Amino acid sequence: MVSWLTDDQPHTLPWRSENGWTPPKRCLAADDTMTADIAYRFASEGVGLIWTGDFQNARQLLQALARRVAKRRTKFADMPYPERFHQVRLARAQRARTLGMLCLPFGAHHTLPHRRAPDVQQACQQAHGDNSAGYVMPMTELLGLISAYEWRKTGIAIQGLDTPIHAHYGVFAPTRAEYLELIRQTALPQIPSKTAFDLGTGTGVLAALLVKKGVVHVIATDTSARALVCARQNIDSLGLKKQITLQEIDLFPAGRADLVVCNPPWLPGRPASPLEHAIYDQDQHMLSGFLSGLAEHLNPNGQGWLILSDLAEHLHLRSREQLLAHIEEAGLVVLAKHDIRPHHPKAKEEQDPLADARQAETTSLWCLGVAPT
Repeated sequence: MVSWLTDDQPHTLPWRSENGWTPPKRCLAADDTMTADIAYRFASEGVGLIWTGDFQNARQLLQALARRVAKRRTKFADMPYPERFHQVRLARAQRARTLGMLCLPFGAHHTLPHRRAPDVQQACQQAHGDNSAGYVMPMTELLGLISAYEWRKTGIAIQGLDTPIHAHYGVFAPTRAEYLELIRQTALPQIPSKTAFDLGTGTGVLAALLVKKGVVHVIATDTSARALVCARQNIDSLGLKKQITLQEIDLFPAGRADLVVCNPPWLPGRPASPLEHAIYDQDQHMLSGFLSGLAEHLNPNGQGWLILSDLAEHLHLRSREQLLAHIEEAGLVVLAKHDIRPHHPKAKEEQDPLADARQAETTSLWCLGVAPT
């Protein structure tokens, strides 16, 4: 719960944060009369600003706060990896938390009482369901939610699929086309590839591409209920519900398959929020689980396809030697490896303090088989 005063009248509402942030311990009412410098001072001290003024003015204030945060420059280029990566991540988390101090009170059913406020009910309802009570949420999270809603409406065109993929809020969107290209270009195992497992299916895009490549039946798994709802809608819209079965399970379903595909989060690390689970693999749980369990879930002469970026190697978070050792310890051998250079916008951002690592990044599809005994 968060509490504040407006004209000496107390207000209390539940706190909502998809990032998992705790509510500010102290909150103040803020409106169009508050200057950006004063707002920045409060936000830097961890004081929540409950905005009651004009919505568009709040957006301008948020931009002003971002400019002030940007002035706190650190010379990351002088730091070696992995220290540079950890310091960059810490700075970005602090920036996000400072900007997250500008908060919006919502009425029942996701309504905004502010002047010139957009209608965000449908966007909020798709992300959180209906809500009969009001609440307070950081404005940055609302803007992210609106952006995800627009992505969901428009969809993402995927080469090889008849209809766009629609990513729901909180589900990793397949905007990096290079890993999808690896799936399309890599030939299926020479054995009759009738069955496949897609571990951590997300939107269901890889399961759909496998069917389009000729796999007869795919079992796609995920631990996220959100992801499974998203995948089901995409699979149904593609007309593939008879070929793809969804299961809410961690990694492998029961049984064996001719092909097992896994695209784990590419960076070892602890997710700082639920939305970071698609980026950070805590204790390398998914990577380790896939490698350790692959041999016992493959049919004879079957293959495991591991889709993995080497960005973690350039950041000194994991070495190539460690990855190869883990593959060997799991009783696996590398049958082939297909590489592709990323062409997403972040790979070309010269101002990114991690630019040298991103520019050296390669995404690979590792074809793995069971080592002969």
